[in-house]
Amino acid sequence: MATIKDIAERLGVSVSTVSKGLNGAKDISESLRQQVLDTAVEMGYTTKRKGSTGHKIAFFIENMSCEEESDFGYDLLLGFRQGAYRTKCDVDVLHISPEFMQEYRYNNYMLENDYSAAFFAGVALNDPWMQQFEETTVPTVLLDNFIPKNPHLCYLGTDSEEGIEMAISHLVSLGHEKIAFLNGSKDSMISDQRMRAYLRSMSAHKLPIDPNFAIYGYFVAAAAKYHVPSFIDAGVTAVLCGNDDIAEGVIECVKELGFSVPDDISVIGFDDMPFSATLYPPLTTVRQNRVEIGKSAYHVLEGMMSGISPSKLLLRPSLTMRASTGIAKPRLAVRRNDSHDSVLHINPRLYEETLKQF
Repeated sequence: MATIKDIAERLGVSVSTVSKGLNGAKDISESLRQQVLDTAVEMGYTTKRKGSTGHKIAFFIENMSCEEESDFGYDLLLGFRQGAYRTKCDVDVLHISPEFMQEYRYNNYMLENDYSAAFFAGVALNDPWMQQFEETTVPTVLLDNFIPKNPHLCYLGTDSEEGIEMAISHLVSLGHEKIAFLNGSKDSMISDQRMRAYLRSMSAHKLPIDPNFAIYGYFVAAAAKYHVPSFIDAGVTAVLCGNDDIAEGVIECVKELGFSVPDDISVIGFDDMPFSATLYPPLTTVRQNRVEIGKSAYHVLEGMMSGISPSKLLLRPSLTMRASTGIAKPRLAVRRNDSHDSVLHINPRLYEETLKQF
């Protein structure tokens, strides 16, 4: 476990300065105090703190990990804890599953375990608690999920529409027209949002839309091998991916088929995970600031516990440009394959409604 001395050495300040930062002393700057607190949480420093708010908050996590720095949930939890530490609020991390949600009712679980509020990362649209969220009175923030008409819930995430538009605009600037989108899993609100954003952006740029270029897969690298060969046969010159894991799989699959990234196929990810900079070539990707998402989740919950009722909070993405995108190299299509994983089969309503707008 980290000590005050360890924190002082990391920051290059005195032990007394760290102690002041941890205890809210007034004779150091606010920016330095925040830096001390952030570093303390990052290094795993814990102490018995006086003046606790008495609040216990649950950090529920499903379909992702948060233990290692390479995990998507790691920075979310780090940012959340940094926010909670400043108000001396206790945070419990709870890994859950659909079976867990079948066993317990949400409101009952929160009451029995004395939780004042909760943040959820990774829940799916068909999870048992999603319907129970509609009537809960517990302050609850959902990452990338939305429950309408309940003032006790808030949707938090990164603006997917803006992020996808950044990626498409970048590819268009490089001369790409045949741009495929290999999305994440169906039954996911964020997958539908990004699919809609892809279709809108392609239409706005007056680019041809082939539903067999708009594919639902899974948020894992292995999804690539089922769809990249068809993309190449159809003459696709760029693949936009629902996350960086998918993008890693696309890069490997393109290479295995004897093509080059980015000389033959450009690839863009979404998230800017730590490993994306170490791929070969390094991955161009839409960046989500996961630490800031975590901090924002806590601050929203803090406001909700004080009676404030936000509906949605979207953070702005940015585009991290690396070496996996390049000038388009058009190729003739040799074959067109109809995919049962295309948006036309998986979510025809979204496809038709989006294209009607253009």
